[in-house]
Amino acid sequence: MFTGIVQTKAQLTAIRDEAGFRQLTLKPGAQYLQNLARGASIAINGVCLTVTDFDSEAGWVCFDVIAETLSKTNLGALSPGDAVNFERSLSFGSELGGHIVSGHIQTTATLTALEKTANNCAMRLTLAPEYMRYILSKGFIAVEGCSLTVGETYADGFSLYLIPETLAITTLGQKQVGDMINIELDQQTQTIVQTVERIMAQRFSSGPAAQ
Repeated sequence: MFTGIVQTKAQLTAIRDEAGFRQLTLKPGAQYLQNLARGASIAINGVCLTVTDFDSEAGWVCFDVIAETLSKTNLGALSPGDAVNFERSLSFGSELGGHIVSGHIQTTATLTALEKTANNCAMRLTLAPEYMRYILSKGFIAVEGCSLTVGETYADGFSLYLIPETLAITTLGQKQVGDMINIELDQQTQTIVQTVERIMAQRFSSGPAAQ
């Protein structure tokens, strides 16, 4: 589990591609790999990946990415030299500064509008309409692994408003119109919406109550 509070930007130093498989080597820096173990979970652009190899002194770590993950996320579009968002998994006693994030990406959105000023950044993201029932104005959403608050919602997407700190620490400051963005919906919102939909469907399918 994660909080959606990205710790740093890691540089992608190497990629090894095979059929339906990709190995990523990242260099976040030695300070972010202390007390790490093989098999640990780390969120990369919001995707929960398993550590397969690392060198904490040299500051690099490797992950294997399978076809299912490549098809649902933007990890297949990365190139050597790219920066990615990096978050170690939540540990007992850690401060929960964002919201509970699983690292399981449901879909991707497209950045369709971008407005930047000295101290503000407004983004509009477009995604498949079937996901919009889970996205509420002022609700939580994880975007590229970042815990953010939704601005306005539309039939085909939503807006975000980002502060300079978020732009500096994460890769969101480098995003351009047309980029594909990883999206993890808020699990609590999903559960509530699906439960209400199921109850309403059962109620109306059973017909009017007996008088």
